Amino acid sequence: MLVVISGPGGVGKGTVVRHLLERDPTLWLSRSWTTRPRRPGEAPDAYTFVDRQRFEAEVERQGFLEWAEFLGNLYGTPVSEPPPGHDTLLEIDVQGARQVHARHPDALLIFLVPPSPAEQERRLRERGDPDDVVRRRLARAEQEAAAAAELGAVEVVNDDLETTLDAVAGLIASARAAGPTR
Repeated sequence: MLVVISGPGGVGKGTVVRHLLERDPTLWLSRSWTTRPRRPGEAPDAYTFVDRQRFEAEVERQGFLEWAEFLGNLYGTPVSEPPPGHDTLLEIDVQGARQVHARHPDALLIFLVPPSPAEQERRLRERGDPDDVVRRRLARAEQEAAAAAELGAVEVVNDDLETTLDAVAGLIASARAAGPTR
């Protein structure tokens, strides 16, 4: 099964995914690539950090399941296979979710939303995003939510971490129980 976690910047995708992986050892995270620099305090393995030339070479090689340019940086999910007995988990933006959905219409799409725009802004600033990036991410959030709704993504409000994890884990369990033809 393919599980896609998407949402606007600052919604807490990374935190939710990290805790979800701790809870469910049958999930395997496909690590995304990016050309953006690492943020202060960001884990070195949050992404595979590469330069634009290497990323574009991988695009030419058709090595990505999905890829997109966002705010001047490239992001992509490499084509890969999970270990046997594992479901693949992707932490990507809505553009990527659209591409994955086109190739894998049976993927479980989950769209995380912040409890409010003010909370999203607080989270973006807290993680160190510069003012211009915060403004652009906030402006895009509404468009991303509309795009996720068009794809049929299940929306989950990320207000309380444990409640959010329970909701996402429940969606995954339901999808697994329904089988591959959901």
